[in-house]
Amino acid sequence: MINDKKYIDLINYLKNLERVVLAFSGGVDSTFLLRAAKEALGDNMKAVTVLSPYIPKWEVAEAKQLAEELGIEHEIIQVPIIDEIKNNPENRCYLCKKAVFNMIGDIAEKQGYNYVIDGTNLDDIGDYRPGLKALKELEIKSPLLECKLTKEKIRSLSKQLGLKTWDKPSYACLLTRIPYGNELKVEDFEKIEEAEKYMMHIGFRAVRVRCHGDLARIEVNRDDRIKLTNEKTMDDISSKFKEFGFKYVTLDLQGYRVGSLNEVMLGK
Repeated sequence: MINDKKYIDLINYLKNLERVVLAFSGGVDSTFLLRAAKEALGDNMKAVTVLSPYIPKWEVAEAKQLAEELGIEHEIIQVPIIDEIKNNPENRCYLCKKAVFNMIGDIAEKQGYNYVIDGTNLDDIGDYRPGLKALKELEIKSPLLECKLTKEKIRSLSKQLGLKTWDKPSYACLLTRIPYGNELKVEDFEKIEEAEKYMMHIGFRAVRVRCHGDLARIEVNRDDRIKLTNEKTMDDISSKFKEFGFKYVTLDLQGYRVGSLNEVMLGK
């Protein structure tokens, strides 16, 4: 075990839970928590991953592979676009989390697990995250938050543990690519996923493709913006995006920032 106080505190916290189900996305936080829970609880844990139109299929495939590599029992559950969020309301994250974690809670109860846990960390409470309200209402445990682990610390410990996700960029579900109030359509999620996958393929690791109907608004890291000014690169991206179903392709000059679609709501 790593000789780090916060990591040791996390292991002891998890041991006290005895049997858990982890909501597992395959991201930095949940993969780190998966590894720690395996160390603390052995086979007294399982991972559950959501397969939905608004979750990139490549992320689900990565989560499956990670669980296999760590020898974790893993279940994938299919979640449709529920009626409550079909028009993408401002509290969509709350409604979605409530529905999804109710499903995971049912699995935990039926299979004899004591708690459902998730990868919320200390930094998450400083952002606009209405989904945290749902987790609190459903009494979901957030060990990384309880043990005061920040994203930076989680990345550092993940690297020490040899987890390949230690430097993985943060990804959010594709609901965050659609402006509030716009109807959610499976075909929009498909073209967003294809567009982002293409952008990652050509070297943009952290990217968001915000979908405004027929228009794609590309956000990349500020340091990567200069790469998009190459004429051939712009032409190639435009051509590909139109193959995916977009009619217009734009670059957000401010670059990628978390929750850019919240700016209208928050008056920024």
